[in-house]
Amino acid sequence: MNWKNIQKKKRVYIALILVLVGILAWAFITAGVITHDFNRKQVQAQGDEQEAVVQGIILTETKEEQKYWEIYGDTGKWDSSNGIAQLNKVIGNFYKDNEVSMSFESSKGTYNSKEGDIILYADTFIALKDGITLKADKLHWFNSHSPIIAEGHIRIQKGKELLSTADKIIINPDYSSFKIVGHTVSKVYEDKK
Repeated sequence: MNWKNIQKKKRVYIALILVLVGILAWAFITAGVITHDFNRKQVQAQGDEQEAVVQGIILTETKEEQKYWEIYGDTGKWDSSNGIAQLNKVIGNFYKDNEVSMSFESSKGTYNSKEGDIILYADTFIALKDGITLKADKLHWFNSHSPIIAEGHIRIQKGKELLSTADKIIINPDYSSFKIVGHTVSKVYEDKK
């Protein structure tokens, strides 16, 4: 079939159909390019802003078969956009050489997965391996290599031998010693056996 042999009227129709198909193809391609990033951003925004409310949440950090800590929250909320877990009625343990070195209980706590730190606040009770207990308003654990900082209405007790109050306490990462900071009152009692 030769283009010159086709009637003029048919050539005009074919040209119009080809122009119309070209315009439609251009419109679909342009719309796809324009909305491609928009759809991707919308899907990412929905995925980034997920929040889960759960009951009985357990968080644990273990590296190379060594457990560093574990936290159990009676109820909690996970915010995936910020990487923060907010827990209520929290209990848990910190470990040293896969043995419990410090246990804790608190009304509330948070775990920040981006920073890797744990904050316990509101009625925090801590028990160290050597029998020392302390109460604090807030406890901040940064990582297994940094000191643990407890603040606010600190009350340290070791049986009937030691009773101390302070504003702040800094516990060594190996849980073997601590430093009392701020206004402190200490009472040491002699065991009379």
